[in-house]
Amino acid sequence: MQFPDPLLRGRLVKRYKRFMADVVLDTGETVTAHCANTGAMIGVQEPESEVWLSPARNPDRKLKFTWEMIRVADGLVGINTAHPNKIVAEAIEGGRIPELSGYTNLRREVKYGKNSRIDILLSADGKPDCYVEIKNVHLMRTPGTAEFPDSVSTRAAKHQAELTNMVAKGARAVTFYLCQRTDCDDFQLAGDIDPGYADAAAEARSKGVESLCYACNLTPEAITVSRRLEIKN
Repeated sequence: MQFPDPLLRGRLVKRYKRFMADVVLDTGETVTAHCANTGAMIGVQEPESEVWLSPARNPDRKLKFTWEMIRVADGLVGINTAHPNKIVAEAIEGGRIPELSGYTNLRREVKYGKNSRIDILLSADGKPDCYVEIKNVHLMRTPGTAEFPDSVSTRAAKHQAELTNMVAKGARAVTFYLCQRTDCDDFQLAGDIDPGYADAAAEARSKGVESLCYACNLTPEAITVSRRLEIKN
């Protein structure tokens, strides 16, 4: 996924009201940026950290910038949860996810189940449909191990039940964890943060729902899927 406009670098002052962040740009100007992330953002909202913002293309938008990335140690971490669906869709269409190859049609945000929408629905003649639920990952508490979620999410647990129902109907279902970091070697569920989700995911796996986790390469110009990570639980 290429950013349509050059990102702007700055220093984070603070994140507040969940959806807002004050940033001092390299120019010295202080701006308020939209934070497209509803989670706790553990470890990725430290004041004075280097951050990167995208400028809004809509001149009527109240907040003229969106917070895209933060530097943690030597690497960039993507915090914008609006991007993973596009990043994964591009990777599938580009043949970079072997486990999801062989499908001729890809649709996004398709209604299914009980008032839900699947992030990506893959289909092809002669194959069961494949329902792909995408989760953004940026939490890392133990060096090298990415984790999800970083806060309690009953909605995420509900999606696991929905995917299980699709498998029972003869479809294929996959939970795809997209790790917007470059410094992770493996992945695990953060059961201490959200035991309900961990239990729901374990139940879904026992009923045939697959799990995949891929890391990303991140630069101020683009975010792309890079390599598969081992899933520890």
